[in-house]
Amino acid sequence: MKRLLRCLVLVALVAALVACGPPRKSVFPPTLSVQQLQVLPNGAWRLTVRIQNNSYGGMDFKAIDGTLQVADGIPVRLHAAFDLDIPAFAGDVTTLDVLPTPAMGSALATVAAKGSAGSLAYAVGGTVHCLPDLADHPDDKNPRDFSFQHRDFLSPVPGIAHTFR
Repeated sequence: MKRLLRCLVLVALVAALVACGPPRKSVFPPTLSVQQLQVLPNGAWRLTVRIQNNSYGGMDFKAIDGTLQVADGIPVRLHAAFDLDIPAFAGDVTTLDVLPTPAMGSALATVAAKGSAGSLAYAVGGTVHCLPDLADHPDDKNPRDFSFQHRDFLSPVPGIAHTFR
C-alpha cells in the first residue's frame, strides 16, 4: 500500500512540474485558395488569394512562390511579396496579377460563355513564407516555409462581368 501511495505522489509531482512549463502553441500549415479571379482590361488576371492560418498562434505571412494551373494547361508562376499578420485560425487575402497563357484565356472565355452554369478547374501549389508572430511565439524567431496544394473550381459571378469565384 505504501509503495502504491509513493508512486501516486510521484506521478502527481511529475504532472505538476510538467504543467508549470510555458504553454506551447502548435504551428500548422496554412491553406491557400483563389477567392476571386478578375480579368483586367489588358488581359491579365488579378487573383485574390485567401490565406487561412491554421495555427494556434498568429503568423506573419511574407511571400508566395508557386504556380497556378487552369484546366489541364501549362501552369503559370505565382509570385508575390506582402506583409499579412494573420491571427490564429483566421484568414486574410492578398492580390496578385498573373499573365495567363492563350490556352488559359480561351478556357476561361468558354466558361464565361456558359454563364453561372460553367465552371473551370484550377490548381494552386507552391510555398508560402512566414514568421511566427512574436507576441504568440516569443521564443520562435525562425522563418518557416510551408508547401501548399489546393484544387477547386471557378465560376462566373452573375451580374459582375469578367469576375469568377
